[in-house]
Amino acid sequence: MDGNGRWAKMRGLSRTAGHTKGVETLRTIAKKCYDIGVKNLIVYAFSTENWNRPKLEVDHLMKLLSKHIVNFAEELGDRKVRIKTIGTRDGLSPQLIAAIDKAEQATKNNPMTLYIALNYGGRREIVDAVKKMSHDGALNNLDKIDQLTEDDFAHYLYASEIPNVDLIIRTSGEERISNFLLWQSAYSEYVFTDTLWPDFDETCLINAFEEYTTRNIRKGGV
Repeated sequence: MDGNGRWAKMRGLSRTAGHTKGVETLRTIAKKCYDIGVKNLIVYAFSTENWNRPKLEVDHLMKLLSKHIVNFAEELGDRKVRIKTIGTRDGLSPQLIAAIDKAEQATKNNPMTLYIALNYGGRREIVDAVKKMSHDGALNNLDKIDQLTEDDFAHYLYASEIPNVDLIIRTSGEERISNFLLWQSAYSEYVFTDTLWPDFDETCLINAFEEYTTRNIRKGGV
């Protein structure tokens, strides 16, 4: 969800104002995805590298998340949307963790899932998966390792139920992966748009879906 800061700068506003507007966009897009039948929506809210941003901006982002994740649970719960975070909780405040737990518990039985990648990094996820395997003893048996499958490994990812990702939309003109879903996006299609995230509306979403439907998706086949 790129472009919040640039959107604000173009309007003479603070970067934090851009993030606030970005939250409104997420609410709109999540509701539209439910209405048109999307089963899983994954949004990159805060990466493991984002801790390098100015402390004032990071603190504002964390406060926004603490405030709005519970609001999302109340609003999107009416649309039967489940909220789940993926990432590590290292460095998150007790208040934010409590808000996450409350939102996830309140929406746990809903059919559509909004995954919020929070304090997330694709490389970190893979390393953490290997650590979990080691703790489970899966790496101590050489015969077991020789028989290890991709499905076995995927079981140890942050949310093993996430299917392979069909489409990744990147806003604001950026055209790179940025450590996002490295395992799950092996055969994802990408749509890049110059639109800044706060301006990304329902029409932009539908346009991206329509472009996806024109692709000849072979996934290594012919």
